[in-house]
Amino acid sequence: MDRAGWTEGAPPLQGTGPREGLPAGLVWPTRRRDAEGPSPWQTRSGAFRSVGAGWWVPADVNASVEQRIVEAAARLPAHGAVTGWAGLRWLGARWSGGVGPDGRDRPVVLALGSRHTRRPSAGIRVSQELVPAGHIRRARGLRVTSALWSVAFEMRKAPSEEAALVAFEMAAYDDLVSVAELAAFIDEALWIRQGVQRVRDLLPHLEENSWSPPESVMRRTWQLAGHGRPLANRPVFDRAGRFVGTPDLLDAHHGVYGQYDGALHLAGAVRHADVAKDAAYRALGLEGVTMLAGDLADRGPFCNRLREAYARAARRPADLRLWARELPAWWVPTSGVEQRRALSAHDATRLLAYRRAA
Repeated sequence: MDRAGWTEGAPPLQGTGPREGLPAGLVWPTRRRDAEGPSPWQTRSGAFRSVGAGWWVPADVNASVEQRIVEAAARLPAHGAVTGWAGLRWLGARWSGGVGPDGRDRPVVLALGSRHTRRPSAGIRVSQELVPAGHIRRARGLRVTSALWSVAFEMRKAPSEEAALVAFEMAAYDDLVSVAELAAFIDEALWIRQGVQRVRDLLPHLEENSWSPPESVMRRTWQLAGHGRPLANRPVFDRAGRFVGTPDLLDAHHGVYGQYDGALHLAGAVRHADVAKDAAYRALGLEGVTMLAGDLADRGPFCNRLREAYARAARRPADLRLWARELPAWWVPTSGVEQRRALSAHDATRLLAYRRAA
């Protein structure tokens, strides 16, 4: 079993479905005719709920994101796999929550090829793309496409370049894919696929150290506003080598940092810590700008505040710029996927604790 949860060499699953290895708490749907399936009275009484196409689960089963994926996977024939956001979620991408910008559940995508007989239905979308056999495996009891295929599918089908960028960066957050791997994958398997040019064009703009979707959005907005590409979650030190904090974004050359403040940051201990950090950054001569949840719908106010922060930073005398431009020699870098994959379990727990909590 590798880091993605694959069972190497597992044969295609037949019969009632790939339920072997399903995590505890998740329920594989059954049919009335199955030995363990519900009786007609149980389905009529409300003791079971229908998940479509003749499949049923007990009514008290929690309809979590993972359970929705399992219920969709029950529709798979002897070929095909779960892909897209659901495939990434199943492989451990915690930011793939399955909820769209409108607050509605996103459909689970089943990649079945062009000769399938399944039709789209509530909660399920069907892809006719033929997935190479090497990119379909079994993970925790379900057939899913590889992280690379799933993230590339999300990027190609996303409603915007920004959404495509976020899809990759949230998969990279959990070290499922790297920029280098995606670049190689484009040439290996995607060179004629619809939407591949978007993926290729975004490669230079992808980040492996973004910690949340709003951070990715803020960095993209920052760049499009003409201020260059800031560093994502780059720690700040003073000139004596003392750690001060880790802002969401940092332009260490010009002395501007950025923070995203969502609902979590509005009150309590989190807000208190944010205020203390801002004071510490200002003491070093850094100028800050904050993106709020409302800025996601209208970026203009944020871009204006960003421009003003750069103007203030430009007026800062050189002797008041007290932050270190370079990281100290003892610092263990964890900004890249391969750097994080190379950490021992002990070091990963020790060095990535703050990142995971964020």
